[in-house]
Amino acid sequence: MDKTYVIKGKPETKWVLVDARGQNLGRLATQIARYLLGKHKPTFTPGVAMGDYVVVINAQQLDVTDKRLDSKFYYKHSNYPGGLKVVGMREQLNRHPDRVIRAAVWGMLPHNKLGRKLIKRLKIYAGSEHPHEAQKPEPVA
Repeated sequence: MDKTYVIKGKPETKWVLVDARGQNLGRLATQIARYLLGKHKPTFTPGVAMGDYVVVINAQQLDVTDKRLDSKFYYKHSNYPGGLKVVGMREQLNRHPDRVIRAAVWGMLPHNKLGRKLIKRLKIYAGSEHPHEAQKPEPVA
C-alpha cells in the first residue's frame, strides 16, 4: 500500500492572472478552482491550502449563452419573512460580473474552513485594470 504524501512546512504560492474575455463560465470556473486548490502542482495535498492566488480580469466580457442568461437566477434571503431576493444572470453580469464568477467557483470548492480560506485568494475585476502588479501575476493560457 502506498503512503499518502503530506507536504511539510508552508507551501509555496504564486500569483496567476486569468483573462475571462470570451471564455465559457463553467470552463473558466473549473480552471480557477484547480489553481486555488493547488491540483496543478505535483505536491498536491487534500485539506491543505497550497494553491495559488488567482487574479481574474475582464469579468464583464464573459461568454454565456443567451438561454443561460435568461434561465439562471441567483437567490439570497434576508432571513426575514418574505425576504427572498431574486436576480437574473443577465442583470447580475451587468451590475456585478465578479459575483457570477465567484458563485461558480465557490460551487467547485469545498464548503468548509478550507474553502472559505481559498475563496479569499480569488480577486476578480470587471475591466482589464487590477491593483496586483506588485505581485507580478503570471498570465495563464
